[in-house]
Amino acid sequence: MIIQSAWRGQTLTLSFKPNCLTVSLQTGTESTVFSWDNLGRLWTAMLAGKSYRRGLNGRVVAKWQLADGGRERRWLEESEARSLQETARACAAGLVDDIASAVLVTAPALSPADLLVLVNAASFDTQRYTADVSAYQRVYKPVGILPPDQYMAVVLQAAEGCSFNTCTFCSFYKDRPFRIKSPQEFQQHAVQVKEYLAAGLSLRRTVFLGDANALVIPMPRLLPLFEITRRVFDVDRLGGIYAFLDGFSAEKKSAKDFARLAGLGLRRVYIGLESGHTPLLRLLKKPGQAEDAVQAVRAMKEGGVSAGIIVLLGAGGKQYADAHVIDTLSALNRMGLDADDLIYFSELVESEDMQYTRDAYAQNLQPLTPAERIQQGEQIESALEFDEERGVPHISRYDIREFVY
Repeated sequence: MIIQSAWRGQTLTLSFKPNCLTVSLQTGTESTVFSWDNLGRLWTAMLAGKSYRRGLNGRVVAKWQLADGGRERRWLEESEARSLQETARACAAGLVDDIASAVLVTAPALSPADLLVLVNAASFDTQRYTADVSAYQRVYKPVGILPPDQYMAVVLQAAEGCSFNTCTFCSFYKDRPFRIKSPQEFQQHAVQVKEYLAAGLSLRRTVFLGDANALVIPMPRLLPLFEITRRVFDVDRLGGIYAFLDGFSAEKKSAKDFARLAGLGLRRVYIGLESGHTPLLRLLKKPGQAEDAVQAVRAMKEGGVSAGIIVLLGAGGKQYADAHVIDTLSALNRMGLDADDLIYFSELVESEDMQYTRDAYAQNLQPLTPAERIQQGEQIESALEFDEERGVPHISRYDIREFVY
């Protein structure tokens, strides 16, 4: 339901959807927008031309467009995040007060269910946010990274950490050994996640089985975890199960294995190919070779599961650039990708404490500029070949600096 009215000298739009509430205020050309889940947690906002996204972990990222068309981002300090949350809460509280006192009369009138969502947003003060983040931290280990299309998933940590954890460009799981949860432990975790999300579960679109590469779990141990997921959550209604897979090493799953997992709700598997050039994979400390990833994707496609392939732009710098493009293109073209699949181009993000940065310095690798990294992605994309009848995968950028859960 969408309600439009005037409120306190502004144009007001209330959008009540089954999964969330959005309040939009317009004054001249200035827009202010807040969105909450049904429990009252703020999750997105827009103020003074900047957009904000809040994660369940309490962190808030701000993003805005630059004059040259580029995009900037910044993580808010804790005090700034509290201020944003209080601004949103005060807006919701003002609406509740004015509706209760008939200063604001909406047409049609709010239903009891819609009014409850607004009241929830108005009552989510700093104390409640603090308690909510503490509850999150009791339920989850840090969620390292997700594919962009899974930022609104229900994350279930069937395993913790990464099974090989050697990639020089990744530091998400360096402090955690790989561990697979027992069925009993996973059952408890899944129930706790459901209780924590509560009414906010309506905002979640899929189930993501974590952590870094949960699908390396051997089938005899993996199948019970899928069955538990289906018992605790309505997987089909949420849109299926998604997960990362190390496509280079560990237990190789067959097309038959993937078909069985597809029958339990598996819809897409994401593989960090990074590059199709084997010497570059060696530099990145990726196990195996590109052909392993190609065969893994072909097996999952044969089993009825779609693929999400991640390519690392800028890896290896100028010395590896040509071979990176040629061999990555070859690997992608041999995977049999179609309209059900995704290709993500993710720019290499370096830091001083990263092993890749130290290795690149030691080998005197010349980094690509941001423009050259984008051009590298365009080179690969322009030469991809697909079957016209099966369609073209969705291709987009993947900026890990904007990840929030």
